Amino acid sequence: MKKYLFALMALCYFTLQAQNEVRLLVRGDDIGSFHAANLACIDSYKNGVMRSVEIMACCPWFPEAVRMLNENPGLDVGVHLMITSEWSGCKWRPLTSAPSLVDTDGNFYPFIWPIQGQPGIAIQDHDWKLDEIEKEFRAQIELVKKYLPRTSHISTHMGCANWNPEVEAMTKRIAKEYGLDVETGNADIKRFPKFEQPGMNNKQRIDAFAKAIENLEPGTYIYVEHPAYNTPEMKGVNHVGNYDVAEARQLVADMFQSPKVKKAVEKRNVKLISYSDLK
Repeated sequence: MKKYLFALMALCYFTLQAQNEVRLLVRGDDIGSFHAANLACIDSYKNGVMRSVEIMACCPWFPEAVRMLNENPGLDVGVHLMITSEWSGCKWRPLTSAPSLVDTDGNFYPFIWPIQGQPGIAIQDHDWKLDEIEKEFRAQIELVKKYLPRTSHISTHMGCANWNPEVEAMTKRIAKEYGLDVETGNADIKRFPKFEQPGMNNKQRIDAFAKAIENLEPGTYIYVEHPAYNTPEMKGVNHVGNYDVAEARQLVADMFQSPKVKKAVEKRNVKLISYSDLK
């Protein structure tokens, strides 16, 4: 009887501890897109608070990203499904024959949603085919899993799966088929509280991020951003309405690796988690 009573008390203790726990999933998107992104993503894991990273299979720096991820087996990986090529300085193409998803040069269209005054640059401006999107998504998943068998989940670039009910249903179906579905709703996961204010400089943003971590209530949170380094390569990356990409993504890399942010995680006793922990 004493043994069962002790077990019950232990269960109650750990249940109460879990209810009071603060868990944070810091996710970095777009590894594989650029060399500067690859370096910053790996550093944000090794020297920072990032625990999950999303790889883009159709991008030119995919092979380097694969090598780096295999050298860092503790970093959780997701397939970042993509059907857009938004940057003006470089273009991405599908892995499959997908004539309804590409422009006359064979590149993905820049955007998902139509842009006022710029007809033809969004996939919704064209007669896209669901079967071609599914074929392309499957090819991307299979290529990533070929080189990174530990891949745990999928995510989407530029919202490429939630813009149409048929696309969304298909994506959920194949994610489950490949064992890459993560039901974040089951973990009651919340978006990280908004902490940035207009006019903040980089130091103020880092300070605000650290303060927001310290103020987290018990629960599970997710914060998603795009780390990269401000290099000549990244300075050539832009599109209409988004011209400070290199500077903005350097800030993310700085935040993820900031000693002040890491100290805030330690002070608040935050448990850094990945998608693998939610499965």
